[in-house]
Amino acid sequence: MLSAAAKPHSAVLGAIKKVPYSIEGDPAGARPDEKELHVRPLVVDGKVKEWTTGDAHDVTDRSFAVRRAVRLNDALPGDKADHWVWQRGPWLLIDRTSGHVIALRLPDYDPAVSEVVWFRDYAAYCGLNAGGKHLYAVVAQVAARKPLLAKKLADWNPVDHAPEPCQAAVWQRDPLRVVFHPAGAAESSFNLVGSSAVLVEDGDEDPAPPKAP
Repeated sequence: MLSAAAKPHSAVLGAIKKVPYSIEGDPAGARPDEKELHVRPLVVDGKVKEWTTGDAHDVTDRSFAVRRAVRLNDALPGDKADHWVWQRGPWLLIDRTSGHVIALRLPDYDPAVSEVVWFRDYAAYCGLNAGGKHLYAVVAQVAARKPLLAKKLADWNPVDHAPEPCQAAVWQRDPLRVVFHPAGAAESSFNLVGSSAVLVEDGDEDPAPPKAP
């Protein structure tokens, strides 16, 4: 008896559209001067499963990461009608082959300060510790339980702080190094001990060795 063939799946990002967006609707994620947000639908097997924003990053040849865009009801209990606003949400990991979508849990990630810069399956960003009083340099690896790097950069005042606490981190391949640029402080660079990707994708098996040319 022949087994049924696996049903093919697809996961793609659709066309960009502009939606109203402001710091009133997203206090943690929006810049003071932002008036609109560019969003794209994540279409899985022909149906819109999520909305996303920003550039996608190919982690492997079949998995990519992209930030979720959330449509949230901002109506107060006494309001007579719903009031929908857009907010920047967590990062998602999408498998193009299986169509699976999971939310990435990035350590010490905070939408007010964290701008993720990807390299391979590493995410580099400034984060806030659990108490919200210290700014950290963080490098997380997809599917790893602990961050590859978590070092204090500066103290953090939640009321009085720079509009952009950190510039985007800068990656270097050889040696593996990442540089952080916190506002009002000297840059900090860290050499990392590279490790193999820990992401396990659906249906992964030990691949056959390549044939000699």
